[in-house]
Amino acid sequence: MNDIQPILDKVLEGGRISSDECRFLLESRDLAKIGAAADEIRRRKNPPDVVTYIIDRNINYTNVCNVVCTFCAFYRRPGKPDTYVHSIEEICKRIDETIALGGTGVLMQGGLHPDFDIEWYEDLLSTLHEKYPDFQLHCFSPPEIHNIHLISGLDYETILARLKKAGLNSMPGGGAEILDDEVRKRVSTKCTSQEWLDVMRAVHKVGLRSTATMMFGIGDDVGHRVGHLQKIRDLQDETGGFTAFIPWTFQRENTALGRKITEEPTGIDYLKMLAVSRLFLDNVQHIQASWLTQGLRLGQTALGFGADDMGSIMIEENVVSAAGANTDANEKELRYQIREAGYRPQQRDILYNYVDREVARSSVSAEVT
Repeated sequence: MNDIQPILDKVLEGGRISSDECRFLLESRDLAKIGAAADEIRRRKNPPDVVTYIIDRNINYTNVCNVVCTFCAFYRRPGKPDTYVHSIEEICKRIDETIALGGTGVLMQGGLHPDFDIEWYEDLLSTLHEKYPDFQLHCFSPPEIHNIHLISGLDYETILARLKKAGLNSMPGGGAEILDDEVRKRVSTKCTSQEWLDVMRAVHKVGLRSTATMMFGIGDDVGHRVGHLQKIRDLQDETGGFTAFIPWTFQRENTALGRKITEEPTGIDYLKMLAVSRLFLDNVQHIQASWLTQGLRLGQTALGFGADDMGSIMIEENVVSAAGANTDANEKELRYQIREAGYRPQQRDILYNYVDREVARSSVSAEVT
């Protein structure tokens, strides 16, 4: 059987597709049919005329990291001369700039610092929450939480409950890459697939929401990608805590892994993965277009392949830009791309609540540095 239409009909009739059917779609070359079905499901799940975006800032509080990821050009080993840890004053300065530009929150992540215990993170969050009580702190990642666990000896749920009390609002889905240990052990020494999932389970159990991500093209195959989607869907069935799913392709230029990989995902591969994610993840509300890694034009195209959100204007970003992604945008440009795709742009916060503010004369600048 080479016809994907029965699988697409199953989804469009409200059915749930299997992992085998998911793989069949990913192996199909009929991108147009898959994209049309994903667009239809996206329009049913979210307001059909609206595409959302967020104004926030990605602050990488330290580049010190005690694990080695061959796909990362950002991290620095402890003791190296170009390591840094941002002071509270520097972080507050960046938050002040973000608020002045209409921002509603900060996405804050860093390397896995060998000396930062739970109290360091609590002090950081409580200080920021006290100074900016209405500003959303969307911070850390499962590998960072696992690192706190290794240092403090506390279980994930206790750590997350304490961080929530200190001011944490939600958590990004970073560090997932591909949730398959066969792949992970070849490219990284960070937490395992199960540990990533267990951290997210704890995040949701203490009443926080999070996103989920996938970075593909790191030596993985279709089977690994399907398994990743299955694990996300299974956990979402259990907890309901994921707000959105964001897939993107490996950015290879300045990385050790990039020098070994001879073939990388194409634009068609990206659009297909995005569309199939929308069809398979029937229990996840939002699918985000990763324009930062794919470029604005392909990010705009993704809005017709199942994505309902354009993510952040990225006032600051350091990790994927270090790996070679040099795309930038400002709010005016992002809104233009959304309008030209046939949608109404709508600013949101990290939990997908609409934000109403005057943007007609906005001059928000967002160089990726």
